[in-house]
Amino acid sequence: MPKSQPRQRKPMPSFRNEEEEREFWETHDTTDYIDWSRGQIVRFPNLKPTTTTISLRLPRPLLADLKALANKRDVPYQSLLKVFVAERVAAEQRLPPNKRFQRTAGRTGQHRRAVRPGGR
Repeated sequence: MPKSQPRQRKPMPSFRNEEEEREFWETHDTTDYIDWSRGQIVRFPNLKPTTTTISLRLPRPLLADLKALANKRDVPYQSLLKVFVAERVAAEQRLPPNKRFQRTAGRTGQHRRAVRPGGR
């Protein structure tokens, strides 16, 4: 029985940035470009995830509370906020779609905090 010819692969395209590559792979099959049977497991211990800067408006009392919590833990408040957001997203993803974040009737979503005499 003759041995079958190896499948011809398409040449790997070049990309200007991650966004362009991401868009390409959303619409193309990797098996047309890569022979996964020859793949190997590798580890990248020093690889840092790509981050994007965002602007986020928070009520001052909420930001003050966040900074106080971060100070108690001796971490930057931005890092603590990322942990809180990541934990909440992970928790929401574990829930069935009909049980994910829903506003409760009557709640405005505003952060409430006791105000000391004198205004702050």
